[in-house]
Parts: sequence; structure tokens; C-alpha cells
Amino acid sequence: MKTTLQEMTQYWRLYLLTLVLGVGGSFQYGLHVSIMASPAEHIKTFLNQTWLMRYGVPVGESTSTLIWSFIVSIFSLGCWAGAVHSGSLPVKYGRKKALLINNVVAIVAALFMILSRIAQSFEMILIGRFLYGYNVGLGLSVHLMYVGESSPKKLRGFLTLTCSIFIGLGKLIGQMVGIKELMGTEAMWPYLLAVSAVPAIFQFLSLLCFPEAPRYLYIDKGDEDACKKALQWLWQEEDLKVELEDMRKERETAQGEKAKTVLDVLRSRCVRWQLLALVIPCAGVQFCGINALYFYAFDIFRESGVEEDKMHYLSLGIGGTELITVTICAFVIDRAGRKKLMGFGYLLMGVIMSVLIVMLTIKDLYTWVPYFNIALIFSIICVYGLGPSGVSMCLPADLFLQAWRPSAYVVSGTVNWLSLFVIGMLFPYIVEGLGQFCFLIFVAYCIFSAAFMLYFIPETKGKTMVEITEDFNKLNFKGRGTEIEKGDFVLATKF
Repeated sequence: MKTTLQEMTQYWRLYLLTLVLGVGGSFQYGLHVSIMASPAEHIKTFLNQTWLMRYGVPVGESTSTLIWSFIVSIFSLGCWAGAVHSGSLPVKYGRKKALLINNVVAIVAALFMILSRIAQSFEMILIGRFLYGYNVGLGLSVHLMYVGESSPKKLRGFLTLTCSIFIGLGKLIGQMVGIKELMGTEAMWPYLLAVSAVPAIFQFLSLLCFPEAPRYLYIDKGDEDACKKALQWLWQEEDLKVELEDMRKERETAQGEKAKTVLDVLRSRCVRWQLLALVIPCAGVQFCGINALYFYAFDIFRESGVEEDKMHYLSLGIGGTELITVTICAFVIDRAGRKKLMGFGYLLMGVIMSVLIVMLTIKDLYTWVPYFNIALIFSIICVYGLGPSGVSMCLPADLFLQAWRPSAYVVSGTVNWLSLFVIGMLFPYIVEGLGQFCFLIFVAYCIFSAAFMLYFIPETKGKTMVEITEDFNKLNFKGRGTEIEKGDFVLATKF
């Protein structure tokens, strides 16, 4: 048996690939989630100055709010567009080339941001935000595909979960570079919005040194020799019989089958429960209330007596807490399993948010309640990082075989990004109407997702793709007897 140190030494190239994929992939998502908070006032001032210069009158408050909302929300639409293309570009050009193209998009977006003030055009900010969204939507999906298809099954959970680690790191870095001591000033805001070019350039140059995803080479392209060379280079291992046999079985099952379309994923019985597991607890993670919690956190901090100029630094503590807990999750996921971490994580989030609703209702009765609410916020973030945050990135890589995976990520991305767009547009009105009781919506989602995961979804840790599919077939074909027709098995789809 190899020791942990020996395994770390053996797979150092795979870990380096994971770093490169993360910096140019999910890191970008975390960066954009947090980076817009700091320059918000400077961008609104620029918008007003531009409007005054063009039309001779200051921009109206309602118009300013509408344009700012669109600047924030158009990012989600760009993410959706990128997610849609994640079903075609990685199949046609491969995972590696798709990411190289994607990095060019981020660099172009950064140029739009830098030139927007020179050109006195807030429309360039809109275009840049949309392109950034496209970069994130495509990059996040391909990142997960690439790392999942390059990892041995014993490391697949840990390495795919690093996606969430890089999201947390991106959030933290975005908060750090946005403070006024660094780039959060009126003079620096265009360059702050262009920071994403740095990880894009890094990934573009670094990725040229790495091979294509091995499973893509074998199963999609049928190039066993190239796959073997890629595995040997990444894993530094000569005995690849087990891994190649698993790929061979999957390729034989898919023989004659083209990559599946989104319609195939939505209609096919043989992936029905995989689709439910993808959409409800994973892609629907936006409905767990974590973004609402970030929104309410500042109000709770104010009620606790935190000064306004210190608020931004306290938010660094929230970002750091999420990053630490997601990192811990990466080291325990292959021992505890996806099912328990996500299921019990959602359950605990629902319980703690229920307590938070009660505490927010009685916040004026006792002086200690606001401080207790701060503890509840950090507790929810800890549970979110240890469970749903990490597993929602890891589990999708386990659910689908090669022919289904790209289109499945399109479905996942569509649900995820459109949910983010809807929540971003409607949440202010929900808060205005329901106040702290808006969390009841998120409590209901968390409890439902917990029950769904714990009672229905099989564990996937330590299993091959074919073994996982066999487990799901017991659900997909329940009621049709123990014998499943070969034509229905795994990839061949009957309508």
C-alpha cells in the first residue's frame, strides 16, 4: 500500500493540472461574485457623469437603479449562454481547446472594462460583464469535466471538490483586492474590474503544457494510445489496466452512440434519477439561501454595532470561513461520502435558518440577540461549506457517463444560472414583502433537498462510472423487473 506522501508525489502533475484548471475556472466565478460590491458607488458615479455628458441632465434615480441592476444581472445571462455552449464546444474541440478559447473571452472582457472609462461608455461595462459571465458559465462546466475525466476514482471526489475551494478562494481574493487600500478607489475601479484577465492569461499559458482529458481521448475520440500516454504523464503510473478496462466498457456500451443532446437528457428514462439528483440538490443550490444570508449579514452586523467602515473587513471573515470549511470538506468527502455530507448539510442549514428566523423576529427584545445572530450566520456558512457547497460541485461529475455528461452540464448550468438571475431580480422585492420570513422559502428547499438526498440517492464514493449507473438503474427501471433490457442499459435510449 502506498502512503499518502507517496501518492502526493506520484500525482503531483495531476494536482498541478487541478490548480491550473481551478485558477482559470471556478476561481473566476468566486471573484465576480464578490468583486462588484466594492466599486459599486464609483460605477454609479461614472454612469451619472456619462449620462450628464451625453444628455445634459443627471440620470434619474429609477433609470440609474435599472441600469445598475442590469449591470449586475447580465452576468447571470452570460453564464447561462456559456453553460449552453458547454454542451457543444468541449465535444467538438475537446476540453483543453474549449478552455483556451474561453480564456480569450475573459481577456477581451477585461479590455472592455479598462477602455470603458476612456470611451465614456457604460455600455462597454455591460458587454464586459456579459462576456465575463460567458467565461464563467463555460469555464465552470468544462473545469468539472476536465478534472473529473483526468482523475482516478480514489481521488475524483477530492479533486472535483477543489472547484468549490477555488470559488471560495475567488470570493476571498475579490473582497481583498476590493478594499480601499488596494484597488477599491475611484481611480482604480476599471482595473479592478479587469483583474480577471490575470487568471485567464495564467491558465492560457499553463494549459499548453498539459494533455487533453484522458477519458475524452479514449471514449470520445477512440484514441487509446493518446489516452494511455496522458494517464502515464499525469499519474506517473504504468499499470493502468483497471482504468483502461473501465473506459473500454464504457466505450463499448456507447458504441455507435453519438453524444447525447439536452433533449435526450430531459426525455430519457435511463438517466431520469441522475437528472433529478443533478437539478434538485446540486443545480438548485441557489435556493438554499446562502446569497440571501450574505445580503442579511450586513444588516445584522449593523444591529450589533459594527461600524460601517469596518463592515468590509468583517465580510472577509465570512469569505475566509467558507473557504476553510470547503477545504475541510475536500479532505473528508471520500471518507464520509457525498450523500451524508450533502443530505445532513441541507438538514442542518434548514434547522439553523429556522432558528435565525425566530431570532430576527425577537431581535429588539434582548441585547444579546444580534450577537447570537452573527454566530448563527457563521454556523450556516460553516455547514454550507462542509456539505452543499462542495458536494454540489463534486456529485455531478459522478452521475453521468461520457456521452451524457456535456448535455447534463448544460441542463445543470441553465438551472443554476437562471436561478441566480431570478433570485437577483426578485429577492429585493421578496425581502420588502416578507422581511426575515423570506428565509422560510429557503428552509423549505433545504429540508426537501435533505430528504431527497438521504432517502433516494445512492452513494457514489469509491465507485466507477459504470457501477454508479447500475445503482441508478435500480431507480430508473424500478417496477420493470430485475432484468433490464440491454437496449435500455446506460446509454441506449428508448423513447
